[in-house]
Amino acid sequence: MKARQLRDMTDDELDKKMAETRHELFNLRFQASTGALENSARLRLAKREIARILTIRREREASLERK
Repeated sequence: MKARQLRDMTDDELDKKMAETRHELFNLRFQASTGALENSARLRLAKREIARILTIRREREASLERK
């Protein structure tokens, strides 16, 4: 998911997306440890998506502090 799409989401939607992505990352790590992971690139993409969501959250917090 692109950062622009994430920025268009509400805080509640971002929280839900974060929970889903973290759950997916947990499952991917579990598959990787058992040798069942087919697409290892998906691990990297999930981590990046989590980082994007955290960045957007921090941007919003910073903009609220400035006001």
